[in-house]
Amino acid sequence: MPHTDIQIPRWLEPFSAKAKAFAHLMRLDRPIGTWLLLLPGWWAIALYAPKRWDLFILFGIGAVVMRGAGCVINDLWDHKMDAKVARTKGRPLPSKRVTRREAYAFLFLLLMIGFSILMTMSEAAIWIGVISIAFIVIYPLMKRITWWPQLFLGLTFNFGALLGAAAAKDYLPVNAWWMYAAGIFWTLGYDTIYAHQDKEDDALVGIKSTARLFAGNSKAWVASFYLSFMALLMFAVPSIWLLIPAAHFAWQVKAWDMDDPASSLRFFKSNRDAGLLILLVILLSGAAAGG
Repeated sequence: MPHTDIQIPRWLEPFSAKAKAFAHLMRLDRPIGTWLLLLPGWWAIALYAPKRWDLFILFGIGAVVMRGAGCVINDLWDHKMDAKVARTKGRPLPSKRVTRREAYAFLFLLLMIGFSILMTMSEAAIWIGVISIAFIVIYPLMKRITWWPQLFLGLTFNFGALLGAAAAKDYLPVNAWWMYAAGIFWTLGYDTIYAHQDKEDDALVGIKSTARLFAGNSKAWVASFYLSFMALLMFAVPSIWLLIPAAHFAWQVKAWDMDDPASSLRFFKSNRDAGLLILLVILLSGAAAGG
């Protein structure tokens, strides 16, 4: 069986085949993407409004919905390419379990839910959320035209840092920009690791990625991205305790086998734990006064 991260978790078993297909379409079986989208927003909330549990909850729901919407958009753009890649050919669109018309209708529903959540927030947060939609729509095209689609994913996935700060403060503090810039480098690191799963198939179908661009030098590049991430994050969260997640990143780079797809998936997923460590550092360091 080819390497794949597509799963059928137990909680999905009682549902109909169509419901399972929609769950797979928005990647509910693989929550790692939701975590990576959510965590920059939670970092910002922890920094500026750590007692606003309503924001933590709203961002959690919003991350599930908007990550799902992004996955639907990605699959609508890529369903023909996905059919040619071993890891993705079982996705709902290339496998015909969901039609394109159904996917568009489902996307509209998800966007309306996300918009309704956004409308409960401050005016500054609403504008940032609206701007982020353009990045969500454009990102899936980037792997066709640039060797740096991971950079565009970083620009997209880390809007949560700006959105969380704006929701908490109703404006964008300086530290939020540092956090956003730092997050871009974090994404460059973990998504380069992720892209190594598909480098052979990507070469066959013409998909570009930093994994293919860096090739055997990928470990050095990922290390530099993680180092840049931690250095920039120190401007937003000046805490000595950031050495703990820094050690986690050092372990990732050392232990990752870039030629083993299972290893790439494992260390990509480990970034959830790194992000949660950073969240804990922010909460425990009393950094909420920053900004």
